[in-house]
Amino acid sequence: MSNANTAGAIARITRELAQVQRGADLSLAVACKDSDVRHVRGLIIGPPETPYEYGFFEFEIKMPREYPITAPQVQALTTHGGRVRFNPNIYAEGKVCLSILGTWRGEKGEEWSSAQGLESVMLSIQSLMSAHPYENEPGYETGHKKTDRKPKAYIDKIRHETIRVAVCSRLEGLLDIEKDRTYALPVPKRPRLEGFFSPSAKSPKTTDTSGASSPATEAPVHEYDAEATYNALALDQSHWDPFADLFKRRFLWYYDTYISTVTAEAKLHRPRSPFTRMEFEYPPNSMEGKFDYPDLLKRLQKIKAALSEEEAGWSEQGKKQVANWSQLATQLAFQFKQLQYTWKEGSYETSRLELNLPDPNNPFVWTLTLFGKPMTNLDGGIWNMRLAIPPTFPEAQPRLYLETAIFHHRVSSGGDGNNGAGGILCYFPEKEDEIASHLVAIVAALDDDEPVFDPRAVVNPEAFQLYWGGVEKRKIYSRRLRRSAQDSGEA
Repeated sequence: MSNANTAGAIARITRELAQVQRGADLSLAVACKDSDVRHVRGLIIGPPETPYEYGFFEFEIKMPREYPITAPQVQALTTHGGRVRFNPNIYAEGKVCLSILGTWRGEKGEEWSSAQGLESVMLSIQSLMSAHPYENEPGYETGHKKTDRKPKAYIDKIRHETIRVAVCSRLEGLLDIEKDRTYALPVPKRPRLEGFFSPSAKSPKTTDTSGASSPATEAPVHEYDAEATYNALALDQSHWDPFADLFKRRFLWYYDTYISTVTAEAKLHRPRSPFTRMEFEYPPNSMEGKFDYPDLLKRLQKIKAALSEEEAGWSEQGKKQVANWSQLATQLAFQFKQLQYTWKEGSYETSRLELNLPDPNNPFVWTLTLFGKPMTNLDGGIWNMRLAIPPTFPEAQPRLYLETAIFHHRVSSGGDGNNGAGGILCYFPEKEDEIASHLVAIVAALDDDEPVFDPRAVVNPEAFQLYWGGVEKRKIYSRRLRRSAQDSGEA
């Protein structure tokens, strides 16, 4: 019988979940069902300036009864059904090879200890998503220069598959867009095993189509049957998608970057040209496929259009709630009147905000007009914005669209060269379940003239490069922002 302190373990897991959820790291998110905190869904958003940039990588994390004495068990879910190996240490079958998890032989001091926790596990996995993932494979750390053909080819195909699998396919599934069957390979058949681990076994050497021998990856301490685990978890959690709204909002944040990447890479890779297989890859534990950036561009645009349709549907659903006198509709109508008066009678230490309802009988769509704060780059500017509130608020969060153009580091260009007209604002309410907090955060984000450096929160790549590109480039940024303020007042 286990001597594990179950109550103490549950309390610790709960604290660790809260620590990640309250943290300032925009690239990490965790969630669990109230009925079972031991099964955690983890999300890592690919780091900027890497081939994983802004991809959505999900993991299933199981806390054993002996936790924290025993390390968590982790399975990668973003594998396109077991077809895509995103890293030398993140297998297509879902296994994550790390010494901290006991799935790889590490040096002394690298193994798991009870002083570590959920956040350290996620940060260790995130560290694998580097600018040079080729170097994660043992034996290749120093054997190749970063400019060599193999490392570059590996980066190229990871970048393509990040957008295809970890962005497009994920959003298409959420929005009921036709599923991705581009270059799909048969899902490898693997034996179903009981539990999370099976006896250790070395993978054989394989020969690619050119006849070259590919050395097999060294066997880990434990052989992880990730597919069996995934199938078991899927039965229980097939309808549970805790990050659905986050994916949609972040997609809109990073849409400009996705478009910029696809446009640039399309010039370098001929459509349907095949990926290069690495020495350490062997079917089915590999990343096989072909480049097709023109197709990815169409898919990104289709996802954005579907999100616009979804947001337009919120208004109609809101009207139905108004007709049925739902609690949310009643609360929003009351809050609008209250906040309209509060901002009208405010002291205007920030930019001034004016609130209106395009449809007086529908409190799910608000029109905001921002009057730029005097003696700042926004001085003289008048910007109209649309705040769309979902009928499932606060489970899903509002979206703020700029209807008047602005050149701003927190406003996406909309991907269409409109300089902020139709762009979405990246902002952070202190209390996500209070509309009043959203309004304060919206004004603070637009007023922010001394932003903290964080590429994950800057959704306009051009504005970002100017603002943090040195003194002279920052002057250019300020001039363009002031000009957009002048133009907005003349519109």
